[in-house]
Amino acid sequence: MDINHRIKEIAGTWGADFYGVADLSPAHDAILAQGGPVIAAYPRAISVGIVLLHTIVDQLPHRTNRAVAVNYRHHSYEVTNQRLDLFVSRVSSLLQREGWQALPVPASKRVDDERICAVFSHKLAAHLAGLGWIGKSCLLVTPEEGPRVRWATVLTDAPLPVTGKPMEERCGSCNQCVEICPVHAFTGEAFLASDPREKRFDAGKCDRYFAAMKKKDAEMAVCGLCLYVCPYGQKRNSEPYRRM
Repeated sequence: MDINHRIKEIAGTWGADFYGVADLSPAHDAILAQGGPVIAAYPRAISVGIVLLHTIVDQLPHRTNRAVAVNYRHHSYEVTNQRLDLFVSRVSSLLQREGWQALPVPASKRVDDERICAVFSHKLAAHLAGLGWIGKSCLLVTPEEGPRVRWATVLTDAPLPVTGKPMEERCGSCNQCVEICPVHAFTGEAFLASDPREKRFDAGKCDRYFAAMKKKDAEMAVCGLCLYVCPYGQKRNSEPYRRM
């Protein structure tokens, strides 16, 4: 069994719902600007996603209820992030044993407080792997589950076959994520790779909103309304699937 099939097999065993491989060369300059030359040196990215539990996401309009907020933070962040991090760690070790370079990117860790960003964009990898498009909420939107997916990435030089190409944006005239945002952080502009993030999203507004919530009660600091309201998540397919 070749390395690509072995990795996909691990993904299935670990309960991944989405798996893809991206060619990072089209986004080299953006990756370099965000993560620096070490990150930008990798030509491929393995993107893996886990669908959030809809029974929890569907309760987000009632997030002022402590039980709802705590459950969402625990399962949609802490538990799911841990599942993703364990997967990318295992895959990185496998690639290293096979003689390839591999760098696991944490599912959710900020490294730059000024720019409010991680060292690498998971949604960029998923987009380039053909798993979805960047929506007006700046989240990765999948056709099957909307933005109700959390992602992690392995950067590598292994010559894995690329799984797809970036999807065209399908948000159209929908602005539900823009309208529901409590702090009006989104402008409603569609994603263009050449545009700075600020044209679509004021990350500072979102960050200050969470900081204010954390100051009152850290466990109650949840929002996710843009994730909840997206029609692609609301109209998800009822049939079980695995995008592998």
